[in-house]
Amino acid sequence: MKLDDIQRAAQEQFARRSESYGKGHILENVEDVRAALQNICLPTRAKVLDVATGAGHTGLFLASLGHDVTLADIAQPMLDKAARTAVQRGLTVKTIQHLAEQFPHADESFDLVTCRVAAHHFSYPEKFIGECARVLKPDGNFLLIDGTVADDQPESEAWIHPVEKLRDPSHNRFLTPRTWSALCQTHGLAVIFVKIVPFKQPDLNWYFETAATPDENRIKVLELIARAPASAKDLFQIGEEDGKIIWWWQRLTLIAAKRG
Repeated sequence: MKLDDIQRAAQEQFARRSESYGKGHILENVEDVRAALQNICLPTRAKVLDVATGAGHTGLFLASLGHDVTLADIAQPMLDKAARTAVQRGLTVKTIQHLAEQFPHADESFDLVTCRVAAHHFSYPEKFIGECARVLKPDGNFLLIDGTVADDQPESEAWIHPVEKLRDPSHNRFLTPRTWSALCQTHGLAVIFVKIVPFKQPDLNWYFETAATPDENRIKVLELIARAPASAKDLFQIGEEDGKIIWWWQRLTLIAAKRG
């Protein structure tokens, strides 16, 4: 794979930190996926592609429901970890290493494409959406769950990007619901569900440790939090509990359908 700087940073970061994303990680709780599936009609045994699967939480959950799941990721150690977990749970999945912007899969080969809490790392979101649309069967569905910033919040959007980039250099950019919807529509996907649900994050130190944030970057993040504009403090509900910094992530769930 030929990688650009953003892709290389993501591959290195998640290969290095793969063991931090397994049991006990906040993504292990898949209730957001379970809730989203209530808005999607799937065949009894759907063909599913989980893009940027990480430790495989989403894909393994779908496999546990009896679906035929392919786990894809840019970092092979993440796929190895997900494969080991599948064996431990008695599940059968396929794994394949590839970019989020370039799939090696045939046209119209999946009933569902999912991507959960990963797309903010992607270099070219428009190419990612194009590939999702290409590999979906007619009447197939695309499920995106990711961090976002509500539409028409430019000050908060400008503030959160350096915070995330300093915390984890593999971060690229959060996109707003309106931007994601426009990308879907451009590639022939009809958006049928959009919802932001504030999601309470673990304290800031947990995030630093998970991403192995360098000490100098931790200091800069703390400075940005101390100087956060009122709009960002309000939108992300930044505060303290028991002396720890907490905030509420803007978690987007978007579902789009490929009309037959």
